[in-house]
Amino acid sequence: MITIELGLDELAATSFAYSAIMEAGMSLRMWTHAHFYAEHIPLFNRMRPAFERLDTELLTSLVGALRWIPDFLTPRPTTPWPDFQRELAVLRATPPETIWPDLERTFLPIEGAVPPRLAGAQHDPERTLAEIADALAAYWDTCLAPEWWPRAKSLLEADIVHRARMLAERGAAVLFRELSNRLSWDGRRLVIRWESEPIPAAPSYDVEAAGQGLLLIPTCFSHGALSMITPSGPPVVIYQARGVATLAERIEPRPPGPALERLLGAPRARLLLMLDEPVSTTELARLLAVTPGAVSQHLKVLTDAGLTSRARHGRSVLYMRSALGDSLTGCT
Repeated sequence: MITIELGLDELAATSFAYSAIMEAGMSLRMWTHAHFYAEHIPLFNRMRPAFERLDTELLTSLVGALRWIPDFLTPRPTTPWPDFQRELAVLRATPPETIWPDLERTFLPIEGAVPPRLAGAQHDPERTLAEIADALAAYWDTCLAPEWWPRAKSLLEADIVHRARMLAERGAAVLFRELSNRLSWDGRRLVIRWESEPIPAAPSYDVEAAGQGLLLIPTCFSHGALSMITPSGPPVVIYQARGVATLAERIEPRPPGPALERLLGAPRARLLLMLDEPVSTTELARLLAVTPGAVSQHLKVLTDAGLTSRARHGRSVLYMRSALGDSLTGCT
């Protein structure tokens, strides 16, 4: 159980972010425990030939028997929209003296030993860290960046817009309850409880958010809320993003009815029906196999007519249907 002292002042400093390098690190679970994340299997199976050309021994050794990964692989994002290369630079700058203790905390409680492929970190942590960073960079460029990350990034951004709106409109108690049934908040303390059956050596600590706030991070590779193995640094809650099952799908919007198509034209009617959740222009263009410029022109018309609304997350602008748009399409 992890307890975060989170009063009203600290709650006001709560923020959201996603992390490209955290997703890369946590996605390694797909190569060791894929059955826990069945919704990703079709897409990751397409990546397998590319993955098998990499240093798979090193990459898979970073995941423990209980799917734990070392904390240094998941540095806390410092902006809401971090870039993988900048986060990789943060990883490369990890203090070498922290690497071996972090590996021990990850693997000793369950496995009883650090995996042989990582054992060199005891005497030469700089070299091991450099090898891990290089392997992650190759994994990102070869497997994740071409197809998976654009889709995942759009999903994570949409989740943050949805959750931030929920926090503003319905309050923290509802937000935490919706994030995960492992979370409970009594107005002063936010508690992460593990499954009903105790997890051997599961992290258990208390941490104060005073002066630091709370960082909420959606991920595509979790079932329920979790946090870091150790309490150092500002408190973090990592939770499963909404709509993860759609990542492996080719989303085909339902065809617009004749009346809606006559009113708006086929392209705009089709776009409007795709906006059940916040989504970026880039993602819409990818789904429709058209240019972002063409999508932007249609979205401007729909927004000017009050049928869609916009929300900004970092450098991205996300669109979704307005209440009027829901009423017009019958998607209430």
